[in-house]
Amino acid sequence: MIDHVGTPHPDLGAMEPVVVVVDDDESVRDAIGRLLRSIGLRVEMHASAQSFLQAELPAGPTCLVLDIRMPGQSGLDLQAELAREDIRIPIIFITGHGDVPMTVKALKAGAVDFLTKPFRDQDLLDAVAAALDRASRQHAEEERLSDLRASYEALTPREKQIMKLVASGAMNKQIAHELGVTEITVKIHRGNMMRKMEAKTLPDL
Repeated sequence: MIDHVGTPHPDLGAMEPVVVVVDDDESVRDAIGRLLRSIGLRVEMHASAQSFLQAELPAGPTCLVLDIRMPGQSGLDLQAELAREDIRIPIIFITGHGDVPMTVKALKAGAVDFLTKPFRDQDLLDAVAAALDRASRQHAEEERLSDLRASYEALTPREKQIMKLVASGAMNKQIAHELGVTEITVKIHRGNMMRKMEAKTLPDL
């Protein structure tokens, strides 16, 4: 089970994109780190899947450059564990021992790319750019959903009742009859609910 991944760093630069490199070969980690830092990216490095799982996950958009074969937990095992825990991090696999079935399995499970060592620097940079773009879109969507959940939790029990009925297409008169209140009361609660949810129209809601 994952104990620590998912807890964000509290530092001020936490929202900048981060590339996390997981490879048991120190020379490969260092080379990739130098390349990515040379274009201004923030990089974190781990020698094993276990080390990555024990670390805190950056709060901002994050992608993973992951060696597929490592002592202990493999890259594919880590990909599967992250999927089970519903932790969505775009993954770029790197390997010196790639084969077609392994590539297909990784890509079917959602990997952004699969690079065989030695790979060109530009191929890795292109893959990282695509992965961080996906991560940024995911991050924006997660923030939007978090804001919506907070808005919904700010509704009163009555406003939540009315929201459900409004979303189902019920008119104010029908809602008033259903809840045993006046139509004016429904209009007031409906107006408050729409304001809190920042919805101007029924399709917005």
